[in-house]
Amino acid sequence: MLFAVLASIALLFADQRTRHLESLRTTLSLLTDPIKYLVDMPTTVFRHTADSVSSYAALKKENERLREDHLMQQTRLLKLDVLEKENIRLRALLENSFKLGEQVMIAELLSVKMAPYEHIVVVNKGTRFGVHPQQPVMDENGVVGQVFRSFPMTSEVMLITDPNHAIPVQVNRNGLLTIAVGSGQTNRLILPFLPNDADIKPGDLLITSGLGGVFPQGYPVAVVDKFTSESDKPFATVTATPKAFLDRSRELMIVWSNSTPIPLVSKQAAEQNQVLQDALE
Repeated sequence: MLFAVLASIALLFADQRTRHLESLRTTLSLLTDPIKYLVDMPTTVFRHTADSVSSYAALKKENERLREDHLMQQTRLLKLDVLEKENIRLRALLENSFKLGEQVMIAELLSVKMAPYEHIVVVNKGTRFGVHPQQPVMDENGVVGQVFRSFPMTSEVMLITDPNHAIPVQVNRNGLLTIAVGSGQTNRLILPFLPNDADIKPGDLLITSGLGGVFPQGYPVAVVDKFTSESDKPFATVTATPKAFLDRSRELMIVWSNSTPIPLVSKQAAEQNQVLQDALE
């Protein structure tokens, strides 16, 4: 050990006084540097591996968060799109309610009857709101049907395409009167009582005639799409396409043909409120 200490001191002294040891130091570094790298390699590899694993976990977590945010934003966009379309429909209903010039109430579709050959839907307005059977029901494009049955909170509406439904109509072009009957298909009406020489042709608009006392006059019903003369039959084959979107409408208008206001509470509840007010007075 003493020899090593003396040799070290001598080498340090010689290195300070002369530059002869530079070449020796350079030569020795070629031998010692690889050993240093080999000694540091496990620590370096472990540090790089830990950083890589940590970065991968952080990126994976951030990716999941971004995917969830993207899904939430997509859901919000879909909801906004639905609300925009609903706003457009409600605005169209409101504009058409003013054009009708009669008292209307907007009802929302709740369900569709699944019985075969029955075209009946359920809406969220009933007798509590003054709804009663045989009231006309419309959407923003034309006649949908009429109230078939009323309950306190809901009502059933028979569509004009129901096989049991018939509506008096007239050709808007010339005033020709006839009856449109449901065909059992949501996109077709039948006009079974027109003679072969009737003045009607494809493209004619059919409107309510006001006869029968259910539908006020002048509401759009359908457009004639086919007229075929039957030489061996007394009546022609005539079909028409409803103007209303019977398979797509979510909001409907229930129409009152008089000026009687729509009660927001039942008659019994109104009487109880009146008695209570009299007692308080």
